[in-house]
Amino acid sequence: MQFSNWLVHSLRSTNRKPHEYGFFMQFKASISSLKVAWRKDPKLDQAIENDKKWKQCARVVKEVLNEPGQVIPLHYLEKRRERLGLQVKIKTFLDWNPGLFDLYLDRVRPKSEPVSFVRPSERLRQFLEEESRIFVNNESLLVSKLCKLLMMSKDKVVSADKLVQVKREFGFPNDLLVNLVPKYPEYFNLIGEPGEGKSFLQLVKWNPEFAKSVIELRAEEESRLTGIRTRPAFNWKLPPGFFIRKEVREWIRDWMELPYVSPYDDVLHLDQSSREMEKRNVGVFHELLSLSLYKRVPIPILGKFSDEYRFSNAFSNVFTRHSGIFYTSLKCGIKTAMLREAYKDGELIDRDPLLEIKDRFLELLAEGHKQKDELLRLQREMVQKDMEMMAVSNNDLDYHKCEEEEDAVI
Repeated sequence: MQFSNWLVHSLRSTNRKPHEYGFFMQFKASISSLKVAWRKDPKLDQAIENDKKWKQCARVVKEVLNEPGQVIPLHYLEKRRERLGLQVKIKTFLDWNPGLFDLYLDRVRPKSEPVSFVRPSERLRQFLEEESRIFVNNESLLVSKLCKLLMMSKDKVVSADKLVQVKREFGFPNDLLVNLVPKYPEYFNLIGEPGEGKSFLQLVKWNPEFAKSVIELRAEEESRLTGIRTRPAFNWKLPPGFFIRKEVREWIRDWMELPYVSPYDDVLHLDQSSREMEKRNVGVFHELLSLSLYKRVPIPILGKFSDEYRFSNAFSNVFTRHSGIFYTSLKCGIKTAMLREAYKDGELIDRDPLLEIKDRFLELLAEGHKQKDELLRLQREMVQKDMEMMAVSNNDLDYHKCEEEEDAVI
């Protein structure tokens, strides 16, 4: 029985008035007064930890590719080690990850002494070509994502510079504003020059096909499969061992019975502190995380779009208040909002097609590590052979020495 039906049945059966139920006062309480304690979820934290090593490699690759000519002196890169988050010297990092870069000697200035330079390896260049192919194959997905981000915004306009800053979170290519946007003038209008902080991307045409959230599409699919109309609703489930106070549970149950507010609906008429606005905000966060590559986004990045999506100053409390929908990870010293339903045992359930790029990058790293292991194996075999030859040589010397001693005695 749904909570609202149970509520009506209870009132009729007891002839009691709504105000006589203490929890009705809780429903009317200020949303901001609801406090939910944060609890660690090791499996979701591990999902972030698992991506830590390869993302560090990707940062170094990006640093080199952004250099003029995509080359940089080794000692210049060493000076940026702390900013790149490396705990070891650059040379050690390169030794640990062979296959990413080549080292070669060149001069910084015409008459200077030759020094080591770093440049992308042939295998890395092949990966970059493969990355471009994946972007082309998924161009329609990229366009729909970008349209959705604009369609959810207050004025259907988002700062172009902010979009560039979050391109990796949503899987957009580096040339998002240079190549992708100009190809679709029917959808996008770029205002101003990117990089100056005063450029904006404006939605030109509203596409009704894009104006359906993940939750609405899921409800439609369930209705089609069952033949019974399914109401759009959030999946709300806490992992084993998690607990929230009774008054919060009661507030959540009442809130869940409110009609779903699509993140693509016009909500200018809603009070910012109302439960309906809370429903809309949760819907926007759910949709944003669903559009992201890993179904998670650092909270400071979401905060950059407070103006565009009408987030309050205390918007981050939504993630702990609705801890059955979201999880706030503190891993790596950054608060990250994660979508619980997107993970099972710390692994993504429905993977974004653009994650093929990550798979190819991991293959590149694995090839380098395999090459390194093979080289170490050959080196160990050579050392072993040298030791065996030395042992045989020593035995021969001992044998001849014994013969000479015997001859001397005779």
